[in-house]
Amino acid sequence: MAINSSTSPILLLALAMILAISRTAQANDPDILTDFITPNTSAVGASFFTYSGLNGIYNPYLKNFTVIKASMTEFPALNGQSVSYAVLQFPPAGVNPPHTHPRAAELLLVIMGTLEVGFVDTKNVLFNQTLKEGDMFVFPKGLVHFQYNKNHIQSVIAVSAFGSANAGLLSVPKSVFTTGIDDNVLAKSFKTDVPTVQKIKIGLKN
Repeated sequence: MAINSSTSPILLLALAMILAISRTAQANDPDILTDFITPNTSAVGASFFTYSGLNGIYNPYLKNFTVIKASMTEFPALNGQSVSYAVLQFPPAGVNPPHTHPRAAELLLVIMGTLEVGFVDTKNVLFNQTLKEGDMFVFPKGLVHFQYNKNHIQSVIAVSAFGSANAGLLSVPKSVFTTGIDDNVLAKSFKTDVPTVQKIKIGLKN
């Protein structure tokens, strides 16, 4: 259909909305036209589809929150398969700060311990839950979420599955305070002062 100057503004708006919805619906890993993607044209064996990077992951003496990923970067056979994993290890009182995954939802399973989790939707409503061993929780795609081990004695281990071979990660504290945004902008945005902003920046560097 040709669009000219007499075309209704309502029709133009409707067409724009349809285009936006279509583009949003396609904002995931693209379908591939082969069974799998190899890094070159040479033949591959079963070892290409095997990843051992999660062997022996448990460390009872961890001091900091640790993530061990199995995405297409670490495991190239995942390229085009729209799936990846991560093992999350929380020391006592460890936290995975607020962050988002722009390209995938996250399905988390607690393997050991008890974990506080939550996400905030686009209406600024907080959904939080206490998960025990064997519990699962889903973090919708692109929404800010966190995990926290409230126990000051016991460690926690969880496994996360993602609906993308490369889910992406955007840390809220780091993206806001360590990327060069002007201190005055941050101070006004958070209704505080520049010295407080600078103190936060220093803390995130440590």
